[in-house]
Amino acid sequence: APVPAPGNIFLSSCVKQAPIGSRLACRPVLMCLDGKKCHIIPKNPSERIPMGLFPPPVVLAGWAVVLLAPVGALGVGPGQAAPGFELPGRTRVVRLADYRGKIVYLDFWASWCGPCKKSFPWMNDIQARYGAKGLRVIGLNVDQKPADAAAFLAQVAAKFDIAFDAGGQAPRAYGVKGMPTSILIGPDGRVLAVHTGFRDDQRDELERKIVAALARP
Repeated sequence: APVPAPGNIFLSSCVKQAPIGSRLACRPVLMCLDGKKCHIIPKNPSERIPMGLFPPPVVLAGWAVVLLAPVGALGVGPGQAAPGFELPGRTRVVRLADYRGKIVYLDFWASWCGPCKKSFPWMNDIQARYGAKGLRVIGLNVDQKPADAAAFLAQVAAKFDIAFDAGGQAPRAYGVKGMPTSILIGPDGRVLAVHTGFRDDQRDELERKIVAALARP
């Protein structure tokens, strides 16, 4: 396969992330068909929804995929300071600095992300069960069009704070490579854990990390 131009592969979590040159485990949700506009591949193949947010694709083992961040931008990792942000929310401005002293579960999501629909009920649950112990869930939306995010939220309840980043500054700062991506942040503002994707069999592991963080002195 041709070697992609510098960049990290941006895939839905239903697509297994793989090193350059290896074969993808399943069909991409996002494909760039004309090198200019990217499209969601819906259930009905005859429907093509233009996505103007993404740059031209590269080819990885025969698949067209899109890029989000430059190679070397590996994102934040445990022990590093979580990049701050100040973004519009549903009723107020959402600033990461305002959550200092809390355990923050920061979840990057998008309306076109199938696994995000599964993660929201779980995030509602952990916010309800651990909120009194100091957990704050923030769902950070990266849709370019506010109407897309609004349509998603009209169908999927979010009983936690929501921030909107149509410009994509926060996912670039965090080096997000796939949707959803969650960042667990400690009360001192440093990253405790990073996770990409969401499956039902990962719930227990994610919850254990949250419980361990809340139990720290």
